[in-house]
Amino acid sequence: MKYVIIGGDAAGMSAAMEIVRNEEAANITTLEMGSIYSYAQCGLPYVVGGVIPQTEKLIARTIETFRNKYGIDARTNHEVTKIDPDSKHVYGANFEIPYDKLLIATGARPLVPNWPGRTLAGIHTIKTIPDTEVLLADLKGEIKNVVIVGGGYIGLEMAENLALTGKNVTIVEANAQLAAIFDQEMGEIIHQEAERKGVTLRLKEEVKGFEGTDRVQAVVTSSATVPAELVIIAIGVVPNTTFLEGQPFHRHENSALKVNAYMETNLPDIYAAGDCATQYHRIKKLDDYIPLGTHANKQGRLAGLNMVGKRRAFAGVVGTSIIKFFDLSLGRTGLSEKETRDARLPASSITFDGRDIAGYYPGAEPLKIKLVYHSETNQLLGGQVIGTNGVAKRVDVLATALYQQLTLEELLDLDLSYAPPFNGVWDPIQQAARRA
Repeated sequence: MKYVIIGGDAAGMSAAMEIVRNEEAANITTLEMGSIYSYAQCGLPYVVGGVIPQTEKLIARTIETFRNKYGIDARTNHEVTKIDPDSKHVYGANFEIPYDKLLIATGARPLVPNWPGRTLAGIHTIKTIPDTEVLLADLKGEIKNVVIVGGGYIGLEMAENLALTGKNVTIVEANAQLAAIFDQEMGEIIHQEAERKGVTLRLKEEVKGFEGTDRVQAVVTSSATVPAELVIIAIGVVPNTTFLEGQPFHRHENSALKVNAYMETNLPDIYAAGDCATQYHRIKKLDDYIPLGTHANKQGRLAGLNMVGKRRAFAGVVGTSIIKFFDLSLGRTGLSEKETRDARLPASSITFDGRDIAGYYPGAEPLKIKLVYHSETNQLLGGQVIGTNGVAKRVDVLATALYQQLTLEELLDLDLSYAPPFNGVWDPIQQAARRA
């Protein structure tokens, strides 16, 4: 059996390793359009901030390890330009490779609109190690004012890390708030933290273009011209699936490949996983697109197992994520109130101000919690938690509760750990549930 995998990062190499573990002397070819395999994209902002000393620290396994230790034909600088599902071949500029089973794990690329001046020097995206190396080299110049376009995951992380290096940072965001995955009252806490740390916010402003001769000098928005010697565009990503145009794949509205629970596309013997594929959302009960490293690794692993005939279904996602933003941790899972309205679910919510540990114990810190629940059944639909400590613990409990479809009453029954240095006798998420 000849396995071909397009893409050499999280999903692709997770699949390759599962094939290696489950099929003796497997014939695996992986095709990576770049020169680096298996690295932690989520760590890139922290290299820029100097928290992680160099990009090499983010590489999980080298190409030589895949080749020499695991026997994978791991190729670099091999960009696939076409596939032929009928003859079962993949094609590039200088190669043609047959397959029996094919995995498409091509990830996603940063979204960059056709703004005037977008090709000026000093305008960056951050998605790969080479992107980051170019940005680091550029930051060695006379850079004082940095504008970040977009206030999502990458925008917030880059704002923090660049501010920590002494840059004047401005975030331009078209929405009324940063981190639109949070509801408005939670977003206000994020705004306060940004302003406390000296980050300038320009909300409800759309980028119209960039000014400069050879290098960017300003960002032109719907309201102002903002000086900038360096710009980072972080407004989201789009799936890397354009090379499949003309093929009869079933697709999501953003061109991600639709897959079933076994990571199979609608074409025989072709699988997809990671940021180029959809993820089933357990609460929405439909195919969604939430491109995160956790999902890519899980989907890749299951794709590998299913490719070797070990049927294992992907259980789906509930939209769990956490972001570090200066002194705050921003965690959420499930649906926000806005998402329940979009899904036409009858929902109510409760917002609770608690403490991360017992209130009488030294060092107790505020914890803002919002629970969203079904108005008729009291089933938990989502949760948002913001604070300096203890956020991850609560978000992970809520994510587990969502997987088990618990109601608020059942949330109160959970036997959660307690000692004054770690928690109150009632966990704050249970206190919120009681208030609801």
